[in-house]
Amino acid sequence: MVQLTSRAALLGAVAVLAAVAAPAPANAHGTPPLPRGDQLVITVRHAGHADGTYLLHCHPSRGSHPNPAAACTTLDRRTIWGRDPFASVPPRAVCTMQYGGPATAHIFGTWAGRPVDARYDRRDGCQVARWDSLVPLLPDVRSRERQHRSEAGAGARPS
Repeated sequence: MVQLTSRAALLGAVAVLAAVAAPAPANAHGTPPLPRGDQLVITVRHAGHADGTYLLHCHPSRGSHPNPAAACTTLDRRTIWGRDPFASVPPRAVCTMQYGGPATAHIFGTWAGRPVDARYDRRDGCQVARWDSLVPLLPDVRSRERQHRSEAGAGARPS
């Protein structure tokens, strides 16, 4: 009986060690899953000085994002029961033909217990408004647009 108990204890210990030493399962993209909680990865392209990939944790605010506290506060304010703060523009929305520049962004992770996989650009008025509603989570590229417009118009002054 002592021998059976020793074997059972040994097998139990081996099983526990195997479970602890096992690597975390990877998702379909070959990367480990994100930990639970409010965590986002924000990748910004074609936005000049703000280009890069940033990690944002909220509650408490931290990460490599340039301003994690303000970004988390913006998301908290936009998180309203029954509404997705990362929702796409509705398919039949009427949008102005306003071009906001070449900046793009991809937000991936978890927010309020739900998965997030949202893409942003500034190709029309609806997309510009969607981007601007998440500033400072996304970089404020509006001042750069105004500067370019004023520089372009500087040589064409009315007489």
